[in-house]
Amino acid sequence: MIQEKFKFYKPCKLLQPYVRYYWVFKSNQFLNTLTFPIGCPQIIFHKQAPLYIPELNAAQDELTISGQVNFSSHLYADGNIEMIVVVFHPHAMSMFLNIPTSLFYNQEVSGYSLENKSLNELATRIFDCENNSICISYIEKWLVSQIADNLVTIQRIEYNQVGQQQF
Repeated sequence: MIQEKFKFYKPCKLLQPYVRYYWVFKSNQFLNTLTFPIGCPQIIFHKQAPLYIPELNAAQDELTISGQVNFSSHLYADGNIEMIVVVFHPHAMSMFLNIPTSLFYNQEVSGYSLENKSLNELATRIFDCENNSICISYIEKWLVSQIADNLVTIQRIEYNQVGQQQF
């Protein structure tokens, strides 16, 4: 029996300025589809078969950082697809990876090549978890933890600016 399932998740309020949405796709059939650029970088967790993109002559890794692209592309997979995708607002991904988003432009990069220990640990948790709603909560906790220090710094700057304006 052919089964396909798409599900979208809205980010928590704190992450909405950075994350557009999350989506989960599951399918047990061969995939051959054309996609169009959305202008947003993504972190992709492939729990099963990864995707192949002939325009880049690249297969995505199980943990993939997908940069912004300026071209339509085909996606192929041999079936048994299960993937969770974090879709960022343009330029927002760099806040979480501490790498300029522009370095990923028109590229699919293995997330493991970033040598980001906390991202690798998150991937392990995702791949070991069968409930994708729980996976989304793991992702949100990780994202918040990555920007917590940045948010405290921003709040201090804003507080200091407000305090200085009163004098």
